[in-house]
Amino acid sequence: MHHFISGMAGFIGSHLADSLLRAGHKVSGADDLSLGRLEHLENAHRNPGFRFFEADCSQREAAIQTLRAAAEWGGRPHMIWHMAANSDIAAGVSDPTVDFSRTLMTTFSVLEAARDLGVRCVAFASTSAVYGERAGQLEEDSGPLLPISNYGAAKLAGEALLSAAAEAWLDRIWICRFPNVVGHRATHGAIFDFISRLKMSPVELRVLGDGTQTKPYLHVSDLISAMEFVVANAQGRRNVFNIAPEGEGTSVAFIAKQTVARVAPGAAIRYEGGDRGWIGDVPKFRFSTARLAGLGWRPSLSSDAAVLRAIDELSAAALGQQRSDVLV
Repeated sequence: MHHFISGMAGFIGSHLADSLLRAGHKVSGADDLSLGRLEHLENAHRNPGFRFFEADCSQREAAIQTLRAAAEWGGRPHMIWHMAANSDIAAGVSDPTVDFSRTLMTTFSVLEAARDLGVRCVAFASTSAVYGERAGQLEEDSGPLLPISNYGAAKLAGEALLSAAAEAWLDRIWICRFPNVVGHRATHGAIFDFISRLKMSPVELRVLGDGTQTKPYLHVSDLISAMEFVVANAQGRRNVFNIAPEGEGTSVAFIAKQTVARVAPGAAIRYEGGDRGWIGDVPKFRFSTARLAGLGWRPSLSSDAAVLRAIDELSAAALGQQRSDVLV
């Protein structure tokens, strides 16, 4: 089968490409490289069943022409994995046009390209941010959905566009709502930021908020496994799934302490106060994963274990070291 991935040079898109290629599929995709990196695709480029297009999928005509070019190379794609989006929530708060263009318009344009070519199955990378700040476990049917960030608002609007397309011309959609995803190739997030700050100043780590922010963290390997499982096994017209580890999640204080222990032992940790890192940040949430578990999938790593593995992977890459077998 031929799979097309938007945002393919990004953190998650590149891992998805590698997985699909290992399974023997043809894989093509596009990225404007504003956040994605070509080095993420080094392994994929070695595979003859792979093709990359540099293109801005927020532009309707560019998305259409890119998907047509992909079809000329490998035949009409069986499905599209729409991963392209702005991944910097704080940047979207400062400049709302960022999420309008990179998060919402990429979804609109990719759907237009799919309709133009007759691709009738789309998997969509959504987010916990669509729920807003709600008490209790977040279930897929929880509502009303009132996002508190432009990123969450644009993702929710994207979900609505997919739902409408499923009524009009798509055969099937899969909406996967991600938690915080961590691991090798990450280009943002608490772990990435902490390691970068400690490289610049190994004496002290500055941490936004008070450290009590607690969220579920999922390793990217588990995320890819879950998405592929959902697409293979959820056969409704509209399929919506929370994807997350089980349990209460991991605190920012735990991440800070473990990163310091790995990268700069003895560094002081300075919390800047407040219950959240920035405007639009949801300081605490917990997903219900009962729907996904009922389908038959469970993660291989807990939230804490995913964080520890990601600290090891990202610190080794940043410091040019071999990954350790055991973390403190």
